[in-house]
Amino acid sequence: MRLAIMTVGKTHSGKTTFANQLSEALADSVVIDQDLQAEFLNRHYPPLLPAQGPNTLKYALTQTLVEHAVRQTGLHLIISNSNLGREARLEWLDYYRKHGFTTVLVFFNIPEDHLRIRIRESGRSTKIFRVSLTFDELLDRQKAAFPVAAPSEDEAEHLFTVRLPDDAESVIRRITGLAGGETEDGR
Repeated sequence: MRLAIMTVGKTHSGKTTFANQLSEALADSVVIDQDLQAEFLNRHYPPLLPAQGPNTLKYALTQTLVEHAVRQTGLHLIISNSNLGREARLEWLDYYRKHGFTTVLVFFNIPEDHLRIRIRESGRSTKIFRVSLTFDELLDRQKAAFPVAAPSEDEAEHLFTVRLPDDAESVIRRITGLAGGETEDGR
């Protein structure tokens, strides 16, 4: 069984850290992190980026990487980006199911005050942005665009929620158990 694990959450909720930790624990997996593609494009191909609106080039690069991993490898996929838009998330989940994946959503439901603290304490680069933007501004945009971002139980075969940093370790164990054929309770 191949897993397609998608993170869902706002900036600084721990998606990238989680994805990298899960990749270390889950054999035969790859992390596809849209922030890496954004930084790459911003650094090497700024003239090709749209001046306004969605970063269609970033999305196309992500789609290419995903399609290659789906069709040319036997790897589990860990998709690390916000995935806050329900409609797009459902389209991707359907795509993975059509290609034989078991779908897993990991929702990072971190309180906003914790996110603001993480942003203040973070040394994270803003090179992922095409325009001058701070992570506080990004969080404000995400709140406005996706006031209710929580995925529902019926979207994927498995849904896990991370509310506290300590929850991530338990979720990683449960996902690696799924990949090994165990049930959620470890049997």
